[in-house]
Amino acid sequence: MNLANRAASAARNLLLAGTALATIGAGGAVAAQETADEAAIRFGARADVLDISLSPSGNKIVFISAGPGHTEVVNVIDLTADAAVKPVLTNGEKVVDIDSCEWASEERLLCQLSGMGGGDGSILIPFDRLIALNADGTNIRMISQRESSRSLGFNQFGGDVLALDVAGEEGMILMTRNFIPEATTGSRLGNEKRGLGAELVDTANGRGRIREQPDDATRRFIADEQGQVRIKTQAQQDPNGNLTGVFRHFFRKPGSNSWSPLESLVIDGQPVERMSPLAVDSARNVAFGFITKGGYDAIAEVALDGTGAGKLLMARGDVDVDGLIRIGRKNRVVGASYATEKREIAYFDPALAKLAADLGKALPDQPLVNIVGASADEQKLLLIASSDTQPGMVYLFDRKARALEPLLPLRPQLEGAAMGAMKPVSYPARDGTMIPAYLTLPPGSTGKGLPSIVLPHGGPAARDEWGFDWLVQYFTAKGYAVLQPNYRGSSGYGEAWYGRNGFKAWEVAIGDVNDAGRWLVSEGIAVPDKLAIAGWSYGGYAALQSQVLDPALFKAVVAVAPVTDLGFLIDDAREYTNSRLVREYVGEGPHVASGSPRRHAEKFAAPVALYHGTRDLNVDVRHAQAMERALKAAGKSVTYREYADLQHALDDSAVRAEMLADIGRFLDTALAGK
Repeated sequence: MNLANRAASAARNLLLAGTALATIGAGGAVAAQETADEAAIRFGARADVLDISLSPSGNKIVFISAGPGHTEVVNVIDLTADAAVKPVLTNGEKVVDIDSCEWASEERLLCQLSGMGGGDGSILIPFDRLIALNADGTNIRMISQRESSRSLGFNQFGGDVLALDVAGEEGMILMTRNFIPEATTGSRLGNEKRGLGAELVDTANGRGRIREQPDDATRRFIADEQGQVRIKTQAQQDPNGNLTGVFRHFFRKPGSNSWSPLESLVIDGQPVERMSPLAVDSARNVAFGFITKGGYDAIAEVALDGTGAGKLLMARGDVDVDGLIRIGRKNRVVGASYATEKREIAYFDPALAKLAADLGKALPDQPLVNIVGASADEQKLLLIASSDTQPGMVYLFDRKARALEPLLPLRPQLEGAAMGAMKPVSYPARDGTMIPAYLTLPPGSTGKGLPSIVLPHGGPAARDEWGFDWLVQYFTAKGYAVLQPNYRGSSGYGEAWYGRNGFKAWEVAIGDVNDAGRWLVSEGIAVPDKLAIAGWSYGGYAALQSQVLDPALFKAVVAVAPVTDLGFLIDDAREYTNSRLVREYVGEGPHVASGSPRRHAEKFAAPVALYHGTRDLNVDVRHAQAMERALKAAGKSVTYREYADLQHALDDSAVRAEMLADIGRFLDTALAGK
C-alpha cells in the first residue's frame, strides 16, 4: 500500500530539513513557570546533552542540547581554541527533531532529522532526512535523495550512514538512499528506480554515485570498516504488501559482487535456526549478530566464507545479551552488553575492559561508564558516567596522557539535588513467581508508611533498568516511594518470561503489576489509602487495566499516552505495512474485549488523569480521547490534557514541566485525607 499518495500533499507543506532550521542561538533550561512547582521544572527539563560525537582528530565535539520547549540546538566545541560552546544550528519546528550529529570530516557535520507528517484527520506519516553542514553552521546541504515535482510519492526515508570513511574515496561517505519513481509522461528523464540503494556521497555538495542498485525488497545494508557493503536484509511481504515478519539475509565474500544467502549456520558445531546480523569485521571476515540460545538472546560471529561456521561470543542463562558495543568512526566491535540488576558491558578488547573497570572505580559512586565517541585513532574517548542518583557527566579521556577531563553535565539543573537510590528488589506474584523490580525511596526516608506509586514500564516488549529516571526522581522528590516491576511479558529475561506478550496474556502482566502494589502495602512501605499507579504507553495501559482487575487497590491512576482499546491498535495499523504484524501481535479473541480498559469504564473506582500528544504514531491520540469519553459517560472522575503536535515521548521541556506539575496536583487531591 502506497501511503505517500494519501499524505504527500500534507507532508510537503511541513517545514522539512533545511527550511525548518535556523541558526538562532543556543537554548537553555526552560524558564520557570509560576504555575509549575520547582521540582516539575527541574525534572521536566530535557537533557542538555541529547547526542554527542568526537571529531576524527579528537579536538572537536558536536553535541545536541535541548533548547526552550521542543527546540534542539546543535553546538560545537573546539578544544584547541577557547573550548567555548558555539551554537551552529537550531531546530524550532515542532514536528521535526534533530536526532543525531556526527563528523563526516574534521570540518563537516552530518545530522539526522526525523518528523511526523499528516495528522489533522489524515494518517500520520513518519519521515527522516540527512543533512550536512560545516562546523560553523554554513553550507547546509540536503544529503538525502531529493524529490522532484514528478515524484510518484512522498519519500519517507532519508537514508542512513553506512560508513564515514570509504577506502580509496577521500571526502565521501557511504549511505543508503531511498528512490521513488517519477512520472515519465512527456519526458525521457524520469527516474524509474525504486527502493533502497547505497551511494557514495560528497557531503559538500550532496552529489552521489550508485554503489548498490535500489531494490524494493531490501530493508537494510551493512558495510564493513572499509566501507564495502557485505550484508543486505530483505523483508518478505504478503500479496497485499504487508510485512510478514520474515527476513532473509545475504552476504558477499571478500572481493565479490554476488550475493549468497546467510543460512544453514552452525555455531560451535550446533545448527542455529537464524541469525540477525549487526556488523562485519573485514579483517577477520566475520559477521556479528544475535542468535537464540536456550531461550535467550546471545551474540555470535559467523565466517563470511560460505561455510556458515561460527562461534558463540556471549550468552547467559538468566537474561538476554541484548547489545553489541561498537566504538570509533569504523564502528569497531569491542564488546556486548546485558542487564541483570544493573547494565553490564563485557569487552572483547582487553585494553578497553581494563580501562572501563579502572574508570568505574575512580569515578564517584562507581557509576556506569559508556564509551560514546572516539577519535579516528581511538586514543581520545568520549565517556558518559551516570548512575541512579547521577543524571550523567560527559568526560574526555586521553589514553596517551592518561588524563580524564569532565566536559558537560547532562542535566545541570539537577546538580546538587538530592536523589532517591534505586534498589533492586523482588516480590511474590499471586502464583508464587518472584517478580524483579526496582524500589526508589525518597531521599532521607525511613521507607515506611509512605505515599507510593507503582510505575510499570512501557512496551510491553521492554524492561526497566537501574539508572537515572527523571519521572521516578520527580515522584521521590515529592515524597513518594516508587516501585517499577519487570512484570511477566517484559523483554530482556528470555522467551519464557516474555511469554505470549503483555497484550495476549494481559491478565498475567497486569496481575503482576497489581501484586506490586499489594507487596508495597504488605511490607509497610505504602499507606494503603495513599497508593497510586502511573505509567506511559503500555505502562499507562497497565495503570488503567489495573482498575479492571481490582478497582479498590489503587486510589489514583495516571496514564500518559496509554493504550485503551486493543481493537484500536489493530484498526490504527490498517493503513501501514506493519498491519499484519500488529494484528498477529495483539491477537484475536475474547482477550481483545476483556483487555481493553475503555470498554470497562463502569468498573473504575479511582480518579484518572490522562495525557496525550496529537501526533503519536505509537499510540493514536484517540485512545486517550475515547477513554475520557467512556469514563465521563460512566460518571467517573477523569481529567485529560492534550498536547498539540507532540509525539509519543512528549519531547518538550515546557510541556513535561506542566504535565509533572499537573500530575503532582492531581495526586495531592486524589490522595488527600486518605
